[in-house]
Amino acid sequence: MEVRIGIRENGRDLSFDSALSAKELTDKISDAIAKSAPLVELADDKGKTMLIPTASIAYVEIGADAGRRVGFIA
Repeated sequence: MEVRIGIRENGRDLSFDSALSAKELTDKISDAIAKSAPLVELADDKGKTMLIPTASIAYVEIGADAGRRVGFIA
């Protein structure tokens, strides 16, 4: 699942692929914000862990689960 998270006062977003489903990601981020947790912990599909300050999250974009591309792209 492709995930993009916008961070306030930062021109770049945080982009990564996650092994979690869209529902699991939505629930995890929503719960952290609702409970005023200082950080939300997310992991990418390669095992790298990211700690994101919930107060700094501007937006979260969760994309469709794209399969691996095979062949030549024109």
